[in-house]
Amino acid sequence: MPSQVVPFDCTGSTIDVARRLVGAFLIREPNQTENEATRIVVRIVETEAYLPLVDPSCHAYRGPTKRNASVFGRPGTSYVYFIYGNHFCLNVATEPPGIGAAVLIRAAEPISGIETMRARRPHIEDARLASGPGNLCRALAIDRSLDGVDLANGRIHIISGEAPRRLFEGPRIGLAVAREWPLRFFDADSPSVSAHRRGRPASRCVARQR
Repeated sequence: MPSQVVPFDCTGSTIDVARRLVGAFLIREPNQTENEATRIVVRIVETEAYLPLVDPSCHAYRGPTKRNASVFGRPGTSYVYFIYGNHFCLNVATEPPGIGAAVLIRAAEPISGIETMRARRPHIEDARLASGPGNLCRALAIDRSLDGVDLANGRIHIISGEAPRRLFEGPRIGLAVAREWPLRFFDADSPSVSAHRRGRPASRCVARQR
């Protein structure tokens, strides 16, 4: 965790936000409905950008509905949806209000609150507790009740961190259309990045820190 807590700035293009989110910290305040007193902190290590207007895989592509209303909100609004009948996905709304675009948080490294995450995902090694969007939401108890939250100061929020030493980009995962667009960004040195795609040949380094 950084010594100075600075809310993450979600303004800018969707691709820019997706890149900068890698290395930021996602914080889940205690879940009162589960009588849980633990604050969970994870470091974001993998994201995917879903672009406004032109991206057929973006949930905003066909316009607003009751389900996707939050993706059209102000930058920094959480958009949580249920998929495949068994897990939730956390996204960060981007672009000006009414446009509709988002960044999916795909994976994160556990920092604190690890015992609570282990209880929610037993028999999983620590590095994999929040690896994959559904696993991340399960480990942090994120569901539709957290849809539309302000990620600057809500029950889940994001603060700035350090950029990874090596930031890679590559195709998105698990899509039927536009899956080869290079809009997935990840920390190439993190053991928490989606294992089945990490290091695939189509990925390339786009930023390197000294």
